[in-house]
Amino acid sequence: MKDNHARDNGIITLKVADIIFREDLYPRIETSPTTVQTYAENLEVLPPVEINQWNELIDGWHRWTAHKKAGVAEINAVVTSTQSDIALLELAIERNAIHGLQLSQPDKRDMARRIYNSTPERERTNKKTHLATILSVPDRTIREWLSRIDKDTKAARDKRIFDLWLACYTQEEIGQMVGVSHQEVSRTLHESAELPNGAKPAAEHMADFSPPIYNVWKWQTKSSGASHYGNSEPQIVDNLLYLYTKPFDVVVDPFAGGGSTVDVCRKRFRRYFVSDRKPIVERERDIRQWDIVNGPPPLSRWENVRLVYLDPPYWKQAEHAYSTDTDDFANMPLDTFTDTLAKTITGIGKKLPSGAVVALLLQPTQWRAPDHAYTDHVADMLRMVKYPLDMRIQCPYESQQANAQMVEWAKAQRRVLVLSRELVIWRIP
Repeated sequence: MKDNHARDNGIITLKVADIIFREDLYPRIETSPTTVQTYAENLEVLPPVEINQWNELIDGWHRWTAHKKAGVAEINAVVTSTQSDIALLELAIERNAIHGLQLSQPDKRDMARRIYNSTPERERTNKKTHLATILSVPDRTIREWLSRIDKDTKAARDKRIFDLWLACYTQEEIGQMVGVSHQEVSRTLHESAELPNGAKPAAEHMADFSPPIYNVWKWQTKSSGASHYGNSEPQIVDNLLYLYTKPFDVVVDPFAGGGSTVDVCRKRFRRYFVSDRKPIVERERDIRQWDIVNGPPPLSRWENVRLVYLDPPYWKQAEHAYSTDTDDFANMPLDTFTDTLAKTITGIGKKLPSGAVVALLLQPTQWRAPDHAYTDHVADMLRMVKYPLDMRIQCPYESQQANAQMVEWAKAQRRVLVLSRELVIWRIP
């Protein structure tokens, strides 16, 4: 074992950073950001994770990720030796049947096929029986899953290629990630040029959507999803997709936060390039790391972008909520914040094709400003950004955002409290 392992009655303590996550050997395909958040708030009651002799994770991805999210340096673990990658995978499946979120039927199917693919032909009859046992499914189901292994493996690979293309990876990057040639990626994408069967209602906003009619967008309740300070309301993004994009258009969001733009774009079949200066750990696989202060995101084909959505950290209101860095938007002096944001909008606009739009969601600063002074950031942006204005939309908060202290101050000072939040949309000429 490694020197940083401290033993205690069969349980060891090691550094969180020393655990190796083998995505290709972990049985759960879909992960849960909300579970990570819940676990991060209750670390003391979580059981140890399980690793092998090489510190490779066998069981406990959500518990391990929760420690990373909470910034805890060490984690308890038990060690079980494994003789091969397939042995690790089978053991992880058995543990999954006991701990944490259970495997879905698609996950079980994918694990059966992965193990079966690595099994010598002479052992496959017995392997089917073993798989049925550890996955708790009938023998008939195992036979059905494995009878179409070649065809379904190709379908899964093609879907992976399509999903990576939606996330705006280049064909070269997709080929490297999936393990196929650039030509194969190109062929697959050519075959996927049309919307998948059954996707048109969602992609065309004909399902689960009420079109916006007026320039006031207000909701009684927040949409569900991973919580994140300042996370954008998904319905704002969805309305923008409806108004300004079509299926397979590219959307750019350099302040991705909790990833709501990713979720809405996937649902509506928009391509997306989302980034953040510090992506949250539970969405590191979805959100690229990029600090917009350094310039527009490194997107290869800006000519395909139709919408750029900007929901930056608000000056003073989000001070130190994300970091203590001086180049964090929320921590900047007011003049620097204003200049940097205006230059960001202008710089992005220069890369966009004619007809594309930049949408900025912004709120005036009041309560957290010195002396509770009212600062109208939207007015500053309208003065400094020279692109034609397409629309201004009000997205007010609920009154419950004001606490008792704020209400009493407003009464005593005969001032009104800011509940407004505005979506400003410029169209590139």
